[in-house]
Amino acid sequence: MKTTIYDIAKAAGVSIATVSKVINGTGRISSDTRERITEIMQELDYQPSVVASALTGKSTFTIGLLIPDLANPFFAEIARSVEDRGHELGFNLVMCSTDNNSKKEAGYITLLRQKRVDGIIIATGTSVEGLLSGLADYNIPLALISRDIPSIEADSVRADDDTGAYQAVAHLTGLGHRHIALIAEDMELLTTRERVSGYRRALEEAGIAYTDDLVTISNSSVEAGKQRALELMGSDHPPTAIVAFNDLLAVGVVQAAKELRLSIPWDLSVISFDNTVLAGIVDPPLTSVAVPIQQMGRQIMDMLIERVRGEKGDKQRFVLKPELIIRQSTTFPSKV
Repeated sequence: MKTTIYDIAKAAGVSIATVSKVINGTGRISSDTRERITEIMQELDYQPSVVASALTGKSTFTIGLLIPDLANPFFAEIARSVEDRGHELGFNLVMCSTDNNSKKEAGYITLLRQKRVDGIIIATGTSVEGLLSGLADYNIPLALISRDIPSIEADSVRADDDTGAYQAVAHLTGLGHRHIALIAEDMELLTTRERVSGYRRALEEAGIAYTDDLVTISNSSVEAGKQRALELMGSDHPPTAIVAFNDLLAVGVVQAAKELRLSIPWDLSVISFDNTVLAGIVDPPLTSVAVPIQQMGRQIMDMLIERVRGEKGDKQRFVLKPELIIRQSTTFPSKV
């Protein structure tokens, strides 16, 4: 037999009106009561009519999440943290992996709008700004995670990429490295531009001249990281250290070093970004710029649901500090 709102109210020991307020995200309900009712709804497998709620302008308790690549452990961990927090608050998540394809992004955004999701979280470096701006016409709150698009009025949470890159390169210059390469991503992304800025700032403070030859652009895959590392190490003046923009690229660098019979860290120091599970299981374990993924996921969901529940106020943009985790992939250079 299908569970009804009456069953939820009876099990929780509250009125039907209280359950209704929790379902619709309205009224003043204590967090303990809200969480207890939400847990009972999940235990009894209560399924409110999403279609009926959407047609009457009520919450569908559904949030859309656009990520560029679910195979990238960073975005997989982002999705998990967002989903976990959503479930705690009684919201379901619809994940869409766009493969960094603008047509897919546009198609998914249109689909999510048609499904009347309550809000959308963007984790992609989307280029469809016009389509995102148009979401305001449909009253769909928008939030950005690990990304920021200054032209879009949306809440956002991201890491301080300038500081993260600065920490990585300053660690290497402190060890004595003076020929440090950077495997970067799309230069159109704010994330990339800020990391390059932090890289240059650390070099400048160490009295090292910046050179374009040591900055190479790559897509985010192990194979691409390997190829870029082989190119860098095959140059007339190969680097003694490489900073890769994510753990996948760094794993590719490790593979390239093994192919070239180079020892990490004695022949080549390597630093990655993100500090996902990959960083700790590679041989040797990677020194990595740790991004506060769990905090970002919880915070962006909290901010978006506040908008869904009608809470007003200025858009908020949070920039969280990263932390350099030092492991076995960095040491003093054998050659300067």
